[in-house]
Amino acid sequence: MSISEQALLDELEHGNSRPWRDWAYLALLTAASGAGLWHYGAAMDGYEQAISIGSAISLGVMALRWRAIQSLSIAVLLLCTAAFMSYQGDLARAESAFWLRYVLSSQSAIMWMSALFVMSTLAYYWGLLLRSEFSSRVGSALSWCATAMGLVGLVVRWRESYLIHPDYGHIPVSNLYEVFILFAVITALLYLHYESSHQNRRLGAFALTVISAAVAFLLWYQFSRGADEILPLVPALNSYWMKIHVPANFIGYGAFAVSAMMACAYLLRQWSVRRFGEDNAFARQIDVEMVEDVMYKSIALGFAFFTLATVLGALWAAEAWGGYWSWDPKETWALIVWLNYAAWLHLKLSKGWRGAPMAWWSVVGLFVTLFAFLGVNMFLSGLHSYGGL
Repeated sequence: MSISEQALLDELEHGNSRPWRDWAYLALLTAASGAGLWHYGAAMDGYEQAISIGSAISLGVMALRWRAIQSLSIAVLLLCTAAFMSYQGDLARAESAFWLRYVLSSQSAIMWMSALFVMSTLAYYWGLLLRSEFSSRVGSALSWCATAMGLVGLVVRWRESYLIHPDYGHIPVSNLYEVFILFAVITALLYLHYESSHQNRRLGAFALTVISAAVAFLLWYQFSRGADEILPLVPALNSYWMKIHVPANFIGYGAFAVSAMMACAYLLRQWSVRRFGEDNAFARQIDVEMVEDVMYKSIALGFAFFTLATVLGALWAAEAWGGYWSWDPKETWALIVWLNYAAWLHLKLSKGWRGAPMAWWSVVGLFVTLFAFLGVNMFLSGLHSYGGL
């Protein structure tokens, strides 16, 4: 990469110049947030208004630290606005209006997200196997596009739920179909952040593999179970707590998934070194220090948000069921996940453990987390059984 190209990348990713862009973005964010509160504030209680304002502030802070978020959020805002205007308050227009039917309705946007994530995975693998920087760049661009379409799908689905009936309206994080979309988007954003900060796209194939697996499940669940249908909320979920508990949980899940896929990259590199020597083509592309750094940072971030989600869940349980903790199977397995990653971080920070044992631990941790998320709902019953397959 030439010096001029690197300087351009630094400007785009880290925003070393043109601070007017930041001020313009913050002004746009403030205007959009204010317009949202003005239009929908009457339908919100105090907690929901606080969540809305807090989300806008968090987005602003994040966008100042990672400039790519500015472009992403503006693109999502424009596409969602176009979708809202196209509906004109009539959900039936999703079948007749061209842009809604093929691009901007929630279902169309989610289909685009799915296709783009799969295409991104293939491009990343092509770049890794053939050592093609161009293919890796294409994979990264496709991941950004897929993330944007996933966010559009979720926001438009939120609006569609109100168009069906005001009593149906709810944030789209209430069932397995919706949270798998959220998982794919969050996991992609986390990986893209690490890709940007390290200026290395060689690990995209690993991160996108778990996202494509989530997309495959999502499509199976949609077409075999009709899971894309918008239904009214289960009474137990009709709470403002859901709006913060579920997203916090899935930031944790996404971070744990990224860590596990980085661990897979590390373990495959170690295997290739044993089999073909230190100088083989695959090993040269995997930066061990980067892999271990991303693995640690992902688990630390995931652990923080999973802890927050657990505390929020306990507060929600106290309000809904009269007690903070009931040793429900979901709660018990959430505690197991928490203890697993707490032990990982303890040994990493206090004992300096690293290398293959920690990588294997991260991979096993993902399966523990997967059982806590899906397996409990499939095989065990309890207060959270409304989330089953």
